[in-house]
Amino acid sequence: MKVLIADDHALFRDALGKLIESLDTSATVVQAANYLQTLKILNTEPRFDMVVADLEMHDSPSWEQGIDELKKSAGDARLVVVSAVENPRSIRNALEKGASGYISKRSESKILLNALKLIVEGGTYIPPVLLNKGSPVYEKHTARTLTNRQNQVLGLVAQGLSNKQIAYEMGVSEATVKLHINALLRSVGANNRTQAVITAQKMGII
Repeated sequence: MKVLIADDHALFRDALGKLIESLDTSATVVQAANYLQTLKILNTEPRFDMVVADLEMHDSPSWEQGIDELKKSAGDARLVVVSAVENPRSIRNALEKGASGYISKRSESKILLNALKLIVEGGTYIPPVLLNKGSPVYEKHTARTLTNRQNQVLGLVAQGLSNKQIAYEMGVSEATVKLHINALLRSVGANNRTQAVITAQKMGII
């Protein structure tokens, strides 16, 4: 796995690099200290599997222009936004434009690691702040569409945990977790985990 970390704080880049290497000991981590350097690396080096970038670097353009340019230059690489800004609108914008996740720099290392693992495995990480702020609130009676177990699974899915991690947290088997998730998807009319979280948020369930 080849990963580009773009951030203007060296300590954060180094710490993030170590987390990625803990997920994949064979990972190649390349660092960029600013936005222009990030574009240069993406346009000159062989393809990356994942690009983790802060869109608030000192030389970054506007938010929308920045993510559009990075998505274009990153090609098939999974784009992950890291930021100290936890604005629901910015998070939604990043996800709608194709980012595979939006991770707050204020996250604990365990959450950061789980989020990266989910993304590496092909999932999309949605931060809890998106589930609590800036969304329409619908009548709470819709929460009755889920059982207590399904609500518990939904909360853990929203944190970016894998089926294995959810099974550990709940003290059940992975097969049981899959059953709960399938029931959850049917209950909220979603096709995948990410859509289930967003739909549940709009329904006022979480």
